Amino acid sequence: MEKEAVKMLQCEASEGNGSVGKNGLNGEAGAERAAELLETEEQRRERWRSVYVIYFTMFQMSLGFSIALTGVWPYLDKLEPGSKKEVLGLAVGANPLGQLLFSPLLGLWANRAKTARAPLLATLALFVVASMLYSQLHLTRPYAKYWMVFARFLIGVSSANIAVARSYLSAATLVSERTRAVAWVSLAQVLGFVVGPALQAAAAPLGPGAPYPPPGDYSAPFRLDMYTAAGWINALLGLVNFVLFLPWCFKERTIAAREAMIVHGKNSEKEALKEMKPDLVSSWTLVGAFFVLVFNFVLLETLATSLTMDQFAWSKKQALEYMGALMSAGALVACATFALIGPLTKVFEERGLLLWGGFLLTGLASVLCIPWGPGPPPAAPPAQLEAGGGCPATTQPWCLTSRALSVTQFFLGYACISVGYSLGVTLIQTIFSKVLGPRPQGVWMGVLTGAGCVSRALGPVFVSAVYARHGPDATFGSTAALTFAALLALRLVYGRLRPPPAPAATTATTAAARELRVLRSDDVEADPAR
Repeated sequence: MEKEAVKMLQCEASEGNGSVGKNGLNGEAGAERAAELLETEEQRRERWRSVYVIYFTMFQMSLGFSIALTGVWPYLDKLEPGSKKEVLGLAVGANPLGQLLFSPLLGLWANRAKTARAPLLATLALFVVASMLYSQLHLTRPYAKYWMVFARFLIGVSSANIAVARSYLSAATLVSERTRAVAWVSLAQVLGFVVGPALQAAAAPLGPGAPYPPPGDYSAPFRLDMYTAAGWINALLGLVNFVLFLPWCFKERTIAAREAMIVHGKNSEKEALKEMKPDLVSSWTLVGAFFVLVFNFVLLETLATSLTMDQFAWSKKQALEYMGALMSAGALVACATFALIGPLTKVFEERGLLLWGGFLLTGLASVLCIPWGPGPPPAAPPAQLEAGGGCPATTQPWCLTSRALSVTQFFLGYACISVGYSLGVTLIQTIFSKVLGPRPQGVWMGVLTGAGCVSRALGPVFVSAVYARHGPDATFGSTAALTFAALLALRLVYGRLRPPPAPAATTATTAAARELRVLRSDDVEADPAR
């Protein structure tokens, strides 16, 4: 196929076809022509079938994290009654920690092995084992709390494969396809976060199950109840995902490097990649901006329940009900936004949409969450021991001096971040992939994933260190300043947020020689007859 493409390109070059210049195929017409020459229709179907497997993987990894969130505490309390909340924090935090530590390592493995299949199969096998361990924690008593933290850590390690998945997606899509593909990946992740808690709730009719036998009694090793169901569902979906990555279904069809080879008029993929150096300034700026964006979203998600109980005097029950409804509505808004990103990028430039749609709306969300009310928030009764029903001035002195947050402000802020985050996180990943070019991106995608993990870890810390001590003014004022600083940084590197440019021919002789040379992929030997 590639040899035939070479011959056709040589003919077009000799005939002076308008889409073939001295540096290869240029512009949109060139990209479309390259796509026609690079693969058959059957190869294109196989390539997109593998991309759909990547979509499912991203969905399943998000679901694997979220499905257990609402059940971790009651499960832990049943395994070891009287467990401290600190253990809950460790169990929840172990997942992003494992992902943070192993994302760059898995990316490096994929780059060195030049295959995505091996690290994805290995991590999915680990995911199945860790999920089964989570469902069988009753066998580990009286040390179940330590094994729970370990199981959640292993699930985090396995979910680090999203760096490999993102890298493969970049290598397996043309530049013209990248925005749509990343938007659908982001949508798959959001759906995983939404569906996870719903599946845990659907398992509630199973009940807590029979009392556990004494430690050391293994007469009933298999257990299915509303707590262990999350682990069994994860294990089943992980097994399905593992099968999908076997060669009969998942065929590694990378096309980005070959597209660059033809568009830039190079002799081989290696030569094309050698001349296309990624812009380190814009790459690291995008990593920092991604951290800021995810940090904003995680902070508001973490703080929302406490904030509404303090500001609106909602009880725990009211806060859970109202915030559950609001988060569901926000998820629907996010899904609609992801679906509209493709059409929007046909009207607005991606970089402009990232700045003025993603970051401006996210910064505006922080501004709207700074209390503007004329009076202080409703005060909680002085003798109240549990949270809810107002702002507790005894533990949060700022309640006496802060202004109140209105419900309208909060709802508008949540709407802004639902849209802004959806736009921003998709377009950052898209532009980041294009800035890096068609080279293997495993390590870089690991760095980007790690930045998101650090945000998820710092969000809860920021709540206790800033909100509890200084109130919403300091909390959301600092996040607004951070977001607008990131917007300014992106604006300063605006001109560099694009794919590496094709190198210009140094002389007419070089250009003419390039037109006469045989173009070939690195994995195709030159035809001796030529």
